[in-house]
Amino acid sequence: MTDTTGQPASPVLVERDGAVATVRLNRPDAMNSLDTPTKDALVRALTDVAEDPSVRCVVLTGSGRAFCVGQDLREHITLLQDDDPSLWETVARHYNPVVELLATMNKPVVAAVNGVAAGAGAGFALAADFRVMVDGAGFNLAFAGIALSCDSGTSWSLQRIVGPAKAKELLLLPRTVPAAECLSLGLVTTVVAPDELETAVGELAATLAAGPTLAYGSIRRAVAFSAGHSLTESLANEGDSMTLTGATSDHRAAVAAFLAKEKPVFTGE
Repeated sequence: MTDTTGQPASPVLVERDGAVATVRLNRPDAMNSLDTPTKDALVRALTDVAEDPSVRCVVLTGSGRAFCVGQDLREHITLLQDDDPSLWETVARHYNPVVELLATMNKPVVAAVNGVAAGAGAGFALAADFRVMVDGAGFNLAFAGIALSCDSGTSWSLQRIVGPAKAKELLLLPRTVPAAECLSLGLVTTVVAPDELETAVGELAATLAAGPTLAYGSIRRAVAFSAGHSLTESLANEGDSMTLTGATSDHRAAVAAFLAKEKPVFTGE
């Protein structure tokens, strides 16, 4: 694939629509598998949108018929045969930063699951706040199928959604979990027809982008914090977040709108 200048297209595209930034994996011929240039580009793209105050909602999706099938196995085999140490550095260098950014950036994240999401691809989707999946897609926690442990936060996120027993079943006996089952397990927020995905995601992202961005970010961080801390620590963290969000312009606007019996307009500040 090439862009209009004749240069090879970037493996990761960032598209802007107002305050919504869509980060799109762009290796459709390889089902958006993750080779090193793609992983490097994805870390950069997510870092940029996370740090950009004009971005108030992030969408992660893929080009073509797949969301992301995880590690590029062709590259993986080559690195393995060459005994290249970079093969085992990729979790710390790429996968961990990607999941941390998706799960903790100070703004909401939507995964538009346009096709199969396997391995690290499933982990990336599970790190989002909302997952909108097309009805022909599915998740596959494929790690054990190639005799590897799990990564990309799946040991953390999966059990918090479906419980430890089901998480171990899906990880130890990997299969493609179809969209309807994903919905029943709570792995996705909603399932739509392929021709409805763009509209459904666009409406959700626009709603989130018009909301109180810092409050959204504080809520998602609080949920993540409380998942691994005591009640006392979680209450203290909530207090800190309340102090932070209570000083925002959005909070003042919301209170003023309430008193005036009007709908608040949030600026994300």
